[in-house]
Amino acid sequence: MQYQNTITKLFNIQYPIIQAGMIWASGWRLASAVSNAGGLGLLGAGSMYPDVLKEHILKCKANTNKPFGVNIPLLYPDIEKHIETIISQKIPIVFTSAGNPKIWTKILQDHGIIVVHVVSSSLFAQKAEIAGCNAIVAEGFEAGGHNGREETTSMVLIPQVKEAVTIPVIAAGGIATGKQMLAAMVLGADGVQIGSRFICTPEASSHSNFKEAILHSKEGDTMLSMKKTVPVRLLKNDFYNTVKNAENNGANEEELKRILGRGRAKKGMFEGDLIEGELEVGQVSSMIKQIKPAALVVKEIWDEFENFKSKF
Repeated sequence: MQYQNTITKLFNIQYPIIQAGMIWASGWRLASAVSNAGGLGLLGAGSMYPDVLKEHILKCKANTNKPFGVNIPLLYPDIEKHIETIISQKIPIVFTSAGNPKIWTKILQDHGIIVVHVVSSSLFAQKAEIAGCNAIVAEGFEAGGHNGREETTSMVLIPQVKEAVTIPVIAAGGIATGKQMLAAMVLGADGVQIGSRFICTPEASSHSNFKEAILHSKEGDTMLSMKKTVPVRLLKNDFYNTVKNAENNGANEEELKRILGRGRAKKGMFEGDLIEGELEVGQVSSMIKQIKPAALVVKEIWDEFENFKSKF
């Protein structure tokens, strides 16, 4: 019998498990695999040119008849073209992040699209609800990639956000197992969004060097950096050390932007440069020890969730 709650009904999926739309990882292979397994796969549009996004959408449609969505960072420079593609391709679900949801939410919803916004605080959750979002992702400080300045952990953020809004809440940050999913749901979440665990799947488009680095990472090997620009959690490497030293020496925002340069994330996560590349991943990376197919990851998380839920 299919599990049902507000999230499975909203997205018409089997399990309330969403695969995060991560840059340089979440292409059509990963998104379609997760959707076919009963979760919700998301394409990570933040690292795609408009024509590339369209190609991934068409390939995703060809490989799954289940719902899938697109994640768009609202700060994306060519966002109008992404929005145009999403509307013309009749994408049913859009997750937005890194910006003001008020600008695009109604436009997308007028075309029948469900809109979910990623937030890092109760205040931003309330703003997303006021903007008309159908649901929100409450992303804790543990999460990889771009992060909130508040540094609020998931254990604190989830119940506070749940109390602050009436729309469904999806928990993210520090979740890679069924036990962690259960903890998030006990705290009030209606579903979970998982990123780092899905990087270490054959379907993820991330470079094998990056995947191997995650498998060998240990507790404490990720840190939040670049808080003067856009806070981002990175796996420690030479590039991270360069940023850290600059920050310790009082570098301003312009200096940090110069160090970051262009294409740094692509260099690390997609091209596999473990020295000078930007390696975005969450704290939970230290718990990931094997590369497994995305469908198996979904199954193991759900089975463990169900197993532990029955004990309480």
